[in-house]
Amino acid sequence: MGVASGYRGYAHRSAFISFQGQGATMVRITENLIRQRAEHNNCEIFSLEEISLHQQEIERIEHIDKWCRDLKIVYLQNNLIPKIENVGRLKKLEYLNLALNNIERIENLEGCEFLQKLDLTVNFVGELTSVESLKLNVHLQELYLVGNPCCDFAGYRKFVIATLPQLKSLDGKEITRSEWIQALQEYPIVRQQVVEQQQAYILKRTKEKETVQKNLKDKENNKPDPGQKTENKKNNTIDEEDKGKKNIDEDEMNRKFWNEPTEYTPESRLEVHKHIEKMRKLKDKDKNQGKQKPQRIHITSEGRVLNVNEPKIDFLLTDDEENNQFILDLAVYRHMDTSLLDIDVQPTYVCVMVKGKVFQLVLPEEVKPDSSSAKRSQTTGHLLITMPKVQEVVKPKLKSTSRTQSATYSKSHTHVTRTTQHSEKLEVDPSKHRCVDLTNIVTERKSVAQGPIKFHQLKLPERNSDDFQDNPEVPALVD
Repeated sequence: MGVASGYRGYAHRSAFISFQGQGATMVRITENLIRQRAEHNNCEIFSLEEISLHQQEIERIEHIDKWCRDLKIVYLQNNLIPKIENVGRLKKLEYLNLALNNIERIENLEGCEFLQKLDLTVNFVGELTSVESLKLNVHLQELYLVGNPCCDFAGYRKFVIATLPQLKSLDGKEITRSEWIQALQEYPIVRQQVVEQQQAYILKRTKEKETVQKNLKDKENNKPDPGQKTENKKNNTIDEEDKGKKNIDEDEMNRKFWNEPTEYTPESRLEVHKHIEKMRKLKDKDKNQGKQKPQRIHITSEGRVLNVNEPKIDFLLTDDEENNQFILDLAVYRHMDTSLLDIDVQPTYVCVMVKGKVFQLVLPEEVKPDSSSAKRSQTTGHLLITMPKVQEVVKPKLKSTSRTQSATYSKSHTHVTRTTQHSEKLEVDPSKHRCVDLTNIVTERKSVAQGPIKFHQLKLPERNSDDFQDNPEVPALVD
């Protein structure tokens, strides 16, 4: 391998950066972890097709083949996984990324029938003949083994190409037809060379493991007596000068650890991980030593209730005067389980526990705790608390009457507008009518068309006087 040995400060720089960022905490694959990584799928794991579990310091692959059968893409790079396991049931798996782990052998992938891409960059694969287990993965097109000890073997590329004819690309380089034919021709000789180099590497790894075991025993024997530490604590012999010396010793120990030359092995990678975790705990201990976080006060000694919003969530308190109640709207996290909520309504305040954090609000008036209710929205996740008031408000009836009148007026008005073509007259009893009847003062004259105007004959009023004689010989008077 390119970085087989050297100083830890250089050989493990990438591992140091990734572990330091995560706090160097061991993590197992749990249902909660998978649900957190399945937010893009509404936290549903049974239908999950892609999951990213990189940089989690996972030490073993487990459960995903039982809980997530439909997975097509799995990211597990930059962890502490020593073995490929529990992925054989993922029949739909197309891409598996296991780069930057502690894997030493390719195995247990025969069940991944549709596997197309496998990334094992920067692992510890020394048994190159283990690639023969990928022969049954007929859809495999891309394989990455760069950065593994087997890449230093003579004939490495030819052996892999001849062993896996279904490959189209190896370590990001396309496989040509001429290269494939040449690899097949030289396969018997190349395989013998690979087996010899592989046996030498296995012997070397066996010695490295024995050396690591021996060093661990020596470190355990050189540990200081815990009884002496207890006695020093009881006698309070550690003063400020001793603390300063202790800090200098820790810095010197840290510098010595990173400058010590070592082989790049799975054991050394784990040792780096443990060292970073140890240094982090020491720093956290120094920060928290003598500093106790003051306990938050929710109710004063005088009995006054305080407003508290530890979860820092938005809220809205509405005074519903029409229904004589208060309505509290809490913007609870949408995907949070309702079992993590605890509601306590008191006459003068309301208290809600959100994942162990207190939300407390003082109410303007007293409410009825027994008549209060709470419900949660399935779409937004908001929590709605309804709290009826103790003092009942008497509503005037005028408001309801005026409302009914306005409603009646609006209905009648609508009816009139719809029936504008049909006019109705008001009937009046003539016996109760005391006003002067002005309708008969002037008689209405109806004009009847009788041809042109010049031929119209004027009807003169009849004269019933006794002195009047109608002489037909006298011509009629003309106006």
